[in-house]
Amino acid sequence: MDFIRLDETDTVVTATRALEVGVTIEAAKTRALIPSGHKIAACDMAKGTPIRKYAQVIGYAAQDIAAGDHVHTHNVEFRATDVDYEFGTNLRPATPSGGDTFMGYQRENGSVGTRNYVAIVTSVNCSATAARMIAAHFTPEILAAYPNVDGVVAFVHGTGCGMADSGDGFEALQRVMWGYARHPNHAAVLMVGLGCEMNQIDWLLEAWGLKQGPTFQTMNIQSVAGLRRTIEKGIEKVEAMLPIANEATRTPCPASALKVALQCGGSDAWSGITANPALGYATDLLVAQGGTGVLAETPEIYGAEHLLTARAADRAAGDRLIGLIKWWEDYTERNKGSMDNNPSPGNKAGGLTTILEKSLGAAAKGGTTPLTGVYKYAEIVRENGFTFMDSPGYDPASVTGQIAGGCNLVCFTTGRGSAFGSKPAPTIKVATNSAMYNRMTEDMDVNAGAMLTDGVSLEEKGREIYDLFLRVASGEMSKSEAQGLGDYEFVPWQIGAVM
Repeated sequence: MDFIRLDETDTVVTATRALEVGVTIEAAKTRALIPSGHKIAACDMAKGTPIRKYAQVIGYAAQDIAAGDHVHTHNVEFRATDVDYEFGTNLRPATPSGGDTFMGYQRENGSVGTRNYVAIVTSVNCSATAARMIAAHFTPEILAAYPNVDGVVAFVHGTGCGMADSGDGFEALQRVMWGYARHPNHAAVLMVGLGCEMNQIDWLLEAWGLKQGPTFQTMNIQSVAGLRRTIEKGIEKVEAMLPIANEATRTPCPASALKVALQCGGSDAWSGITANPALGYATDLLVAQGGTGVLAETPEIYGAEHLLTARAADRAAGDRLIGLIKWWEDYTERNKGSMDNNPSPGNKAGGLTTILEKSLGAAAKGGTTPLTGVYKYAEIVRENGFTFMDSPGYDPASVTGQIAGGCNLVCFTTGRGSAFGSKPAPTIKVATNSAMYNRMTEDMDVNAGAMLTDGVSLEEKGREIYDLFLRVASGEMSKSEAQGLGDYEFVPWQIGAVM
């Protein structure tokens, strides 16, 4: 097969391989060289005609386009979305099918972890070096005495001061810190600050009701009296935490305890055809078990948000989603950008043309069940089922928010080949095409490209991904985890002025 037409109403088809001039598609022949994954006009389209893929508008003809033409950035115009939203008109509740389990860590507060880390969380960039040096002390040789501990990891960032002490940016950072401090994949937490920063640890403790104890400690460099002493004291504190953390053991836990961050990065034209729908099927299986899928990256559902409002379990969830879209439209306009700035050069090389096309494919990660909740960035996700969290499309910042919201597993689809991993929640990576999977087998856990090359069904691939959820949640290392990724991917979203 030389091309795929996804819906009978589509005015473009997608090349399944690189096509020379003169290859017959529909009732015409290709009029240019067509790279694999790129679009071909299936009919003549006059200037201004809506271009349709996935049975949705992905742009408008910027000039007259003839059947057989290459359809891409050179002849497609982006226009902002303008739709009449519907609410709750496409509700397909999952048929409950509980009973699946994984081997997880039952925490005293009722949450369930998939990993067992000791975390060092910084309040400000000024304490980043101290945190890294404390963590570096705990080598594999030292940790060998604590076989139930997955590691000592430092979560450091580049903000925490030079910011307002209220508003979106400050509140988002505080939510991230609280989320990591109480994350179920952490057996113990040490918070390290400088002392004079805007993002005061004491304010966090007061605002969120955090109490210090054997497995939750804080300290500031200024009050401890310098970097060297802070590192020494930090090592002492972690040494006292490790035996307690090591007491945790895996026990059978219901699949309903899984909260999976649904992510994509380095997307290509196959993302919305193979990997994202397969992850969506896996999400439906998880939701049927009572588990939770958390979609994010608000700029990457732009143009597809009407499909999600139609799935909103209640009007309030739909209205919250639209409110996020309006905020992002204003945010990009104020910063002299466009929502269509999102597709990267790699996305475009892989066949994606507009943010509308990218978003329609990205939204497929969320499966088909009702949208039960819409959350701020890094807000704790409380509803089960399919949910959405506000975040930028920048993968590290987005995943940081999802993990802070309680996600104990990440599933990340990629077409170009993203080298991404995360802690404390491990990342499973799904390749959209077989060529990239075969190049990057050390990085990719699942080859969704087999849906094209080997005739594997959507259901089979979705089940494969879901089964991997359970195995990785039980302790099997994902490819990114085995390579040690995750120490530098903690990136809280920095919103607002830096002062």
